[in-house]
Amino acid sequence: MIVVVDNRELVTDGYESMFGREGVSAAGFKADEFRDWVETAPESDLSAVEAFLLGDFDDRTICPRLIRARSKAPMIALSEGRNLDGTLDLFAAGVDDVVAKPVHVKEILARVGAIRRRNETEDARTVVGEISVYQDGRDAEVAGKPMALPRRERRILEYLVANRGRRVSKQQLFSAIYGIFDENVEENVIESHISKLRKKLKMRLGYDPVSSKRYLGYGIGVD
Repeated sequence: MIVVVDNRELVTDGYESMFGREGVSAAGFKADEFRDWVETAPESDLSAVEAFLLGDFDDRTICPRLIRARSKAPMIALSEGRNLDGTLDLFAAGVDDVVAKPVHVKEILARVGAIRRRNETEDARTVVGEISVYQDGRDAEVAGKPMALPRRERRILEYLVANRGRRVSKQQLFSAIYGIFDENVEENVIESHISKLRKKLKMRLGYDPVSSKRYLGYGIGVD
């Protein structure tokens, strides 16, 4: 999920719609609402955030400090124009990138992926057993061959691999795939997506790589 912060509802609604067309959930906040939320949100909600997109609002150099106290997700600031001093202030405040508007959401997602690669590894690939997930848009590879998946199943696999070695709850998966504020989708729909994904992985691998335990959740690379 991408969190968009901007005091203009037209902007936040627009980005939510554009990210949605790319299969990525997004949630919009006004600045004051966001500051309250980021300081009090449960860890399960914050773990679902893939990146923070900071739009136009006063005192936005304060937000990076609040964010970094709770999350390691990339922070990208949007610039309305070329302003060297303003850009330097944002970098000094801790944002990972500053992007001049207009910018396509595909470029924003690519920049998020690039920041993650710099922060985590030089390799765009994450490997767990016979499963390889890429951060550059390529299909996952399973047993050495690409596996094209519907976007929801693909994002579940990416989330499980990103959290390899530990379990994630159904609520965490739902928040990561649909967003923490989507009330139009039943949480149990995640079970259907996971079931379909596990069947496809089992057909390719000959075994189910996804472990599940009641009350504890799902995981890849866990006992």
